Amino acid sequence: MMMRLGKIVALVAVAGVLAGCGGGDSIFANDTERQTQRLQEQGIVRDADRETIFDLFNNDNDPSVTVEVNSYLWQASQEILDFMPLEAADPFTGIMAFGYATPPGGSRAYRATVYVTDPALEARSLRVALQGRNGTAVSRATARQVEDAILTRARQLRVADGRL
Repeated sequence: MMMRLGKIVALVAVAGVLAGCGGGDSIFANDTERQTQRLQEQGIVRDADRETIFDLFNNDNDPSVTVEVNSYLWQASQEILDFMPLEAADPFTGIMAFGYATPPGGSRAYRATVYVTDPALEARSLRVALQGRNGTAVSRATARQVEDAILTRARQLRVADGRL
């Protein structure tokens, strides 16, 4: 009987200590808020109120916020590299990943990653990384030729659009 009473007292004491701790959730919530704020300051997270991917398509945001990718560069990249399978594309970050393919008239297979960094139609807004099969290096001159072809096509699209 005394042993049982001792266990009950010990259990009540532990429960009291745990109840006195309280605010455990607020410590974690506070840490999460600080981490989210840090990510927002770094520009990694733009809007912490979004809960799902579908929140991106709601029309309740500031109308001056736009996707910061040049549409001509985006379209030209897809047209120039149309012989490669498009594996992933994210217009919000400006990244397109293409799978391995051999260019017309070529003998080596490449894969490409295109990064559109700016809304301006300029050479500094575009980066192309090429990789051969088995991780073989591709010369910077080859990547620059692909960049030049994309830039030329983007300029043609802009002229054809008539929005000069």
